[in-house]
Amino acid sequence: MATPLTSNAILRELNLSKSTFYYLLKNNLISIPTTDSGRYVWDNETLLALKSIMQECEQVETIMEQPKVKRTKINNRRYLGNKYKLLDFITGTVANECTGINTVADIFAGTGSVASAFADKKLITNDFLYFNYICNVAWFGAEKYDEEKVENLLFYYNAVQPKEENYMSLNFADTFFSLEDCRKIGFIREDIEKNYRENKINARERAILITSLLYAMDKIANTCGHYDAYIKGGVFDKHLELCFPMASNENNENNQCYCEDSNKLVERIEADLVYIDPPYNSRQYCDAYHLLENVAKWEKPAVTGVALKMDRKHLKSDYCTSSATKAFEDLISKIKAKYILLSYNNMANKGNGRSNAKISDDDIMRILSRKGKVKVFSEEYKAFSAGKSNITDNQERLFLCECYDYKQKELFQSPLNYMGGKFKLLPQILPHFPQDIECFVDIFCGGGNVGINVPCNKVIFNDNNSLLRYMFGTFQNLDKQSTFEMIDAIIEHYGLSNTDKYGYDYYGCNSAEGLAKYNSEKYIKLRDDFNHNANLEYNYYVMLYVLIVYAFNNQIRFNKKGEFNLPVGKRDFNKKMREKLSAFIDRLKSGDYKFESLDFRELPNDDWTEKTFVYADPPYLIACATYNEQDGWNETLERELHAYLDKLHERGIKFALSNVLQTKGRQNDILLEWLNKNIGKYRVIYLDYTYSNSNYQIKDRTLKTDEVLIVNY
Repeated sequence: MATPLTSNAILRELNLSKSTFYYLLKNNLISIPTTDSGRYVWDNETLLALKSIMQECEQVETIMEQPKVKRTKINNRRYLGNKYKLLDFITGTVANECTGINTVADIFAGTGSVASAFADKKLITNDFLYFNYICNVAWFGAEKYDEEKVENLLFYYNAVQPKEENYMSLNFADTFFSLEDCRKIGFIREDIEKNYRENKINARERAILITSLLYAMDKIANTCGHYDAYIKGGVFDKHLELCFPMASNENNENNQCYCEDSNKLVERIEADLVYIDPPYNSRQYCDAYHLLENVAKWEKPAVTGVALKMDRKHLKSDYCTSSATKAFEDLISKIKAKYILLSYNNMANKGNGRSNAKISDDDIMRILSRKGKVKVFSEEYKAFSAGKSNITDNQERLFLCECYDYKQKELFQSPLNYMGGKFKLLPQILPHFPQDIECFVDIFCGGGNVGINVPCNKVIFNDNNSLLRYMFGTFQNLDKQSTFEMIDAIIEHYGLSNTDKYGYDYYGCNSAEGLAKYNSEKYIKLRDDFNHNANLEYNYYVMLYVLIVYAFNNQIRFNKKGEFNLPVGKRDFNKKMREKLSAFIDRLKSGDYKFESLDFRELPNDDWTEKTFVYADPPYLIACATYNEQDGWNETLERELHAYLDKLHERGIKFALSNVLQTKGRQNDILLEWLNKNIGKYRVIYLDYTYSNSNYQIKDRTLKTDEVLIVNY
């Protein structure tokens, strides 16, 4: 039979003070404990006891000190090879030797200490071990978190004293941690996961709570700093106390955190600076930190051996083996960056066999020299040892490689066939752009062909079509695999053709005639459903993209009611379209790209400097295109754009304007008048191209089009 509780019994059962209990109860973080026979009886006695505690605490609440959780910083963690003490050396080298650094990729991030030194940049972090990855999400993730919610949970976790056994206590009691702390670790980790499953906390909050737990474990672990073994007969005189990780809530909105093989990741990412700090010797990090990995992933595997390790074969790194040089050579060959910065010490043959560096200096220089111009910098440091060696003259070296192959990015085409898109003109346009751009602003971005290919990784894309902004934002923020799964699900749901999977014959069609006949009714159903869809979530913008793919000429057009009204097209989401979208998404996730949907005159520009470059590709006043319908561009806007560019010139900001002087027998008199007023200030560069995807409208193919690029430098 369940038992009623007195106030003292309640506090004794929970091992809490009255003020702590009051705080937890008030914030809905605790309830009456349970017993083997069921929940304690909520009879009058128990309710009176609770009321007594509440009243007593409320009377003194004004003088009670608000419970606080201690704070912790990113460097408050022990880790082999941690570069925290070398940050001045690393950042100083970058500041003195590198220019135009807007995006930084730390692809062996470990604790994230080096990444933290570049927190004002767009960050890409990666680590093969999940416990490092989840900590990097906590420190650098772009998602906002509720500070009060996290603090309340941390306060609760510090106060709770669980009695039940769990995975941790059953497997690790009185080894790395005491029985009491193991129970607490297991309870906390399970509760974090429960709160996440029930959507009480978001992914960033989950990461911060797990990080707090891992840091707290590291503080009291009965080890010499890693988990290859625990100290036999150790005294458990320190107990678990979680601290609040001082993670910024204002991180760059484009930060990306990964947990995968670095050699595979670099195939998909780009950055201005790629920092590499691989394992140097044969000590596998998954062996040294298996317990933290176990708790972070929380898959509760079986553990074996004296050190109670789980199966780690899939976590072994080639950089700790004789394959290190081969892996390094493969990595460097695939990196896409302006600069590569490698940390590697000079422990070639100074320590015992396990401590010796796996990649020789000769191999490092040979491999990096193929990639670009190499400089080497060094600083003395204290090497880690097990206490049996006296190694002197230790140096941490930085190998800085300025890459040859980043002078021009590989050109990627937008997944949108936007009317007037500049992809085919890029080889003519890009060489005329400045080489020292720190921020590129594309004020009429359209399909994004120019901004996505400009030699600058900080870009503001602007277009007054808000649907473009949110579609690109969806591609940028949604996991790429999820994006493709959503696209395929929409195609299957509406029964649209999928020639990438089945070919043309399957649908009774051929490439010359196209797929319009097969897709027509299915496409109209998709179009109608989209036009009546009021749920503006990710699926809405993926649905819009599918609609564009199957629309006439892959274009975008809306009527006055705001309804998508293009007819069906000849093509579908074929192999070429899939590859185009995949490459585009990878670059979106790599760059520090921001999307706006403002009138060009309303774009905030107070922080634009002489290193900002503005590109304008407005609707052409004398052209006929879907984007120029319904008075989308007129003479007034044309003149206001010219005045806007004049003001940029007065501020010393460089710009380039794409336009046509004449086309189809018509002449842009307003543009010519502006140019005549600014002779000597602005320069006209003639380009050799007419738009093939507009030619179906041109009856006289002999009519000349003067496509120009107008620059103020």
